[in-house]
Amino acid sequence: MDQKSRILALRDVASQINSGGDLQTVLQQLITAACRHADWALGSIMRIDAAHGYAHVIVRYDPTLIQRQLPAKWELATSPSLIALQRNEPVYIRDARESVDFPGYRKEAFERDYRTVLVMPMNCDDAEGRPMVLSVIARQVTDVSEDDLAFLGTIIHLGAIAVEREHQLEAQKISAQRLERALEAHTSLLEHVLSDGSVSSLSAMVGMMLPNPTVVVDFTANQVMAGKSPNATLFDDQAWQEAASTVLARSLMKAARDAAERGSPEPTSLFLDNGSHRFKSSARIEALMVDMHVVGALIIFPTSQEFSDLDLMMLDSAKFALSVQMMRSFIRFRFETRTQTELFFEVVEGRWRDATDISQRAQRLGLSFSTPQQMIVIDFPDKTKAFGGASVDVEHTLSRIMQQASVQASLVAIDGGAVCLVPQDVSKRQERLMKLTRRIAEELGRYFDEEPIVVVGNRCAALADYPAAWERCARMIRIGRSFRLTGALTAQDFGPLPMLVAACEADDVRGFVQESIGAIADHDRENGTPYLETLSVYLQEGCRSQACANTMGLHVTTLRYRLARIQELFGIGLETPEKRFAVELALRLHGVIDNRSSARA
Repeated sequence: MDQKSRILALRDVASQINSGGDLQTVLQQLITAACRHADWALGSIMRIDAAHGYAHVIVRYDPTLIQRQLPAKWELATSPSLIALQRNEPVYIRDARESVDFPGYRKEAFERDYRTVLVMPMNCDDAEGRPMVLSVIARQVTDVSEDDLAFLGTIIHLGAIAVEREHQLEAQKISAQRLERALEAHTSLLEHVLSDGSVSSLSAMVGMMLPNPTVVVDFTANQVMAGKSPNATLFDDQAWQEAASTVLARSLMKAARDAAERGSPEPTSLFLDNGSHRFKSSARIEALMVDMHVVGALIIFPTSQEFSDLDLMMLDSAKFALSVQMMRSFIRFRFETRTQTELFFEVVEGRWRDATDISQRAQRLGLSFSTPQQMIVIDFPDKTKAFGGASVDVEHTLSRIMQQASVQASLVAIDGGAVCLVPQDVSKRQERLMKLTRRIAEELGRYFDEEPIVVVGNRCAALADYPAAWERCARMIRIGRSFRLTGALTAQDFGPLPMLVAACEADDVRGFVQESIGAIADHDRENGTPYLETLSVYLQEGCRSQACANTMGLHVTTLRYRLARIQELFGIGLETPEKRFAVELALRLHGVIDNRSSARA
């Protein structure tokens, strides 16, 4: 074939290859064109499955009229295909009937009556990414020149371009289909939200829409709703959904709250234990926000595939739909609690005028001031006060605690805390109420990683009793905060001294203690000396040296030496009643501040 004929042949090959529709058709036209225009009798295109050790025939060119069963795969160990790929160059078998390197071809050469075989790498892959080779066969022994190889290589190159084009078209088709599905999913989510559907049914839609296993946490309803199982070896889908909504709910809600509070996009490590299985996994936790308040979270477990741009678009749609759905519950909750809060503060601040009006308004809002009751006031930790959605979750947590304790309570949300109005505990020691406050502190402490302050007010039999009870609770909370105390507190926890100095600024109290005996406390801490203890016992024993020495188990000379050193090092004098009172007051305040704080820690 002369040069002109070969150029015209290449033009014809390009036209034939480009007339195809799908990848299979393109490959069939490629092998047909290669055999016809390069003068080969038979041919095939094979994909190489190196992982399993076989070369599989994709398409054939066999114009013979004999219908027979031909092998569809070849072992790579006996095939020249793997050699052609490894070397990236043609493998030429001049006479297959005499070849000892490829016994498979030798056997078939007699069965199908052919002699020469040429195997060439195609430098392209099939739809699954497996490399392909082209094999052509001549019935007579045929010598192959460099021009022949170049001509056939050009045909293969044109085919590889067509194959790559088909891959791109298929990728674009798949991308368009995914985009269409994403838009349909977005529309379905919005239709669900606009039709006022439930969060649980919307969560199921999100779980089906996203490729990853998901868990939806709804702080507004205190619910955890799971989709597909993130670990099929431990849980099937039904078992996972049941565990996530029950025994694992607290862990999932806490992880969601912590991640939302951090506001970090980094994956979070989850350690889940349902009693029979322990499950550790990383997860992406996306906060669901309404009006700068966290109302829920979407927990996304990883898969082997990375999130594509379309997946991220669907994720944004899911977050938006869930946020809007939860917004209704949040707004309803905020409206109800705001109205309850306004009425509560009218009562505790004494701003009401008509008791009947208060009673009627309270009844409409689910409150009651007509029977004797006590208020439990909860003051959240500082870091929790900055967490916008916490009060929604706390309301459900407190309801559950009251239910389990068989206590009929009215809950009122306040800024940075909550109030529980409970029936009066008629027992003298109020043991049941104290147990309830400790339970509240412990339960909320597990959620917040720090116990809130929980205090109980005096008995309120009439509206006029509430302002004094509220002020007493607020005063106890201020004292607790000033002395860095947490948990369930009572007046007995403080003793009389903190209550007497509650009106003072905490900084002033600490400043007085530091100026009076701070240097002694620092010296004892750094050097292990007992000067502060010696001074305290000496004052407790009425400044009597022998009595103090006996109490401490010292010789009186040793005691006097210590007192002299205290005077010498720190300038502490006890000559007058005023000086003794000042030092003793500082010691007592030091005990309240430091000892009580360390006991709580």
